Amino acid sequence: MGPVLRRILSAGVSFHNGIGSDAALHALSASFQQEADKGIPPARQVKSLWQTFANMSMEVYHRASLAGGSTQTLQMTMMMRSKQTPWRPMPEDVSLATVAARAGVSVSTVSRIVNGEMRRASAATVARVLEAIEAVGYRPNPVGRALQRGQSQLVAMIAANLDNPAMATIASSTEAALREAGYVMILCDTHDRPELQDEYLYAMRAQMVCGYVLVAAVPSPGLNELSASGAPTVFVTRRNPTGSGPFVGIDDCAAGAAVADYFADLGRRVPAVVFPQLSSSASRDRVSGFLARLQERGWSDAAIVRAGGEGRSHLQIGYDAGVRIFAGGDTPDAILCVSDQIAYGVNRRALERGLEIPADCELVSIDGTPLNQWVAPWLKSIEIPYAVYGAEIVAGLQLIWRGEPFGERLLPYKFV
Repeated sequence: MGPVLRRILSAGVSFHNGIGSDAALHALSASFQQEADKGIPPARQVKSLWQTFANMSMEVYHRASLAGGSTQTLQMTMMMRSKQTPWRPMPEDVSLATVAARAGVSVSTVSRIVNGEMRRASAATVARVLEAIEAVGYRPNPVGRALQRGQSQLVAMIAANLDNPAMATIASSTEAALREAGYVMILCDTHDRPELQDEYLYAMRAQMVCGYVLVAAVPSPGLNELSASGAPTVFVTRRNPTGSGPFVGIDDCAAGAAVADYFADLGRRVPAVVFPQLSSSASRDRVSGFLARLQERGWSDAAIVRAGGEGRSHLQIGYDAGVRIFAGGDTPDAILCVSDQIAYGVNRRALERGLEIPADCELVSIDGTPLNQWVAPWLKSIEIPYAVYGAEIVAGLQLIWRGEPFGERLLPYKFV
């Protein structure tokens, strides 16, 4: 780092030490003016600019750490530097000792700074170490750091069925939110099988992940162990089947009731509901909310058609339920399908029977994935905002990591 950047860094430190933004801004402006006066090409000035702010962000962390801050600012700094500096392999002979020799400090000082412990280092020392790291191309060994801390920067997402567009959207949004926060997501698909879920839970524990995101978890011995361990965990779409736990989803009972109100207001006579026999908390709540509201609106329990499907494929569940529903004399004119894919299956059987959807029978699903507008324009849905789940999941994990309470986050939904 040249003298100009050192002056800029000093300006940043002065600002964060409370000397004042005007003085810091003046120093920053003067430094760049000197570069311009020396005839330094604009391209190099731009490069100096991002280097400056990358290094100044480390000083923000230094200041935060003195005030008892966390390592999140350091993570943001390393992310900024990694985005700005082209990746290159670290030479095999580069180590903490290499950095220490170049910076003129001890190996233990470099180790503390690399691991985010700034309280015993001055701003000038931090700057020298950062310069040395950049110059020699050193990068911390994530495996070694994980062993030292007992955890890594990895977060495990274990999902029940990635063939389901809803779960794929949740996975995509969560990966983006974790990456923005400085973490890496490992994605596992259990295919709704408890033994495979446990296999992944044990494997992720061996990877020393720092958190778990369980999308549509099923009961299993490994899940019992995870819940008992107190490991940072957020349950998504389905609540913890073995007890309580942090949850991100919607009010499924209220969503089911909203569909019942919609059918009643339309004047439908024979309502039905299709759901998996291997039900989850989400499916059960959607069905119970639907049934309870219909009974409040004047239907007897016996007047409401129920069709549960076997197996794990929602497409097949919907089709098989349609075979039974449309075989009777009094065909339902309104059906709640607890997922989009169940509605696809019901619709196929309706078409085979010569029924027109929605003229002869109104179908409403609870999911509302973007795929519907392409393959199922006939389907009315309660749309769940899966694309924003990731930000809520990561916010919940960050609360848990800080030791703060996180109970549940119920997101809004809408009819589309």
